[in-house]
Amino acid sequence: MTRIQAEIQAIKNGLPEGVRLVAVSKYHPVEALQEAYEAGQRIFGESKVQEMTQKYELLPKDIEWHFIGHLQTNKIKYMAPFVSMIHGVDSFKLLCEINKQAAKAGRIIPCLLQIHIAREETKFGFSPDECRDMLRQEGWKDLQHIRICGVMGMATNTDNEADIDQEFQTLAALFQEIKEIHFTQDPYFTEVSMGMSDDYLLAIDYFLQLGDWRDAKMKLKSAYYNAGDYYFGEGEYDTAAEYFLLADDYEDAYRRATGCLYAPAVELMEKGEYAQ
Repeated sequence: MTRIQAEIQAIKNGLPEGVRLVAVSKYHPVEALQEAYEAGQRIFGESKVQEMTQKYELLPKDIEWHFIGHLQTNKIKYMAPFVSMIHGVDSFKLLCEINKQAAKAGRIIPCLLQIHIAREETKFGFSPDECRDMLRQEGWKDLQHIRICGVMGMATNTDNEADIDQEFQTLAALFQEIKEIHFTQDPYFTEVSMGMSDDYLLAIDYFLQLGDWRDAKMKLKSAYYNAGDYYFGEGEYDTAAEYFLLADDYEDAYRRATGCLYAPAVELMEKGEYAQ
């Protein structure tokens, strides 16, 4: 068993039933992904269409490929036949093009609406009002080859936790609002994607306080990058991993495992006792 395989197996042994592990594999060689695959890993995240397509061609076809980067419309056609989820739809135009290419491929592609919640203009996404307007106009209802599954947002890069928490609250509140108005009967609209490498614990803490925790899934997106480092050789293994393997109280273990590089990659799905 290789180091990558041993590490993944150790991680999986510490996960409760119903939890999926997502490994961000961008910039890592196919050989490293193959090792992870042989250890049972099936979900990988990539941010470059060309790189993801090349890896798709070379690796087993039961892998789920999640696109986690900023997406240009002219690139969609290359991944439409196989991508499992697109994590950052930031315009109706992009949604329409995804639908167009998905139709050509005979597929329905799950998508998340990216919301601009940060104070930084460099980040992409709908403003909350733009998102409301887009959904209110209902043109998206005619798009039969996409499935809107939730929202995604990135907080401001700051040490001010109060600002970050407020931005997370904005995203979560918008999710609840548009779910109640537009997706109340939609079993697929369940996902809230938020949390960067420096603020994912705030995202976890915020969602643990929500009364309807089981109605939301929280994908700790750029925290996946930490997992990529850990899996494929750039990160450091912290003794916090022991909390995952030994603690009886999983929630407490997760909250304490702040230094463990694989912890933020855990995608906590709402199918069991936890939401993501």
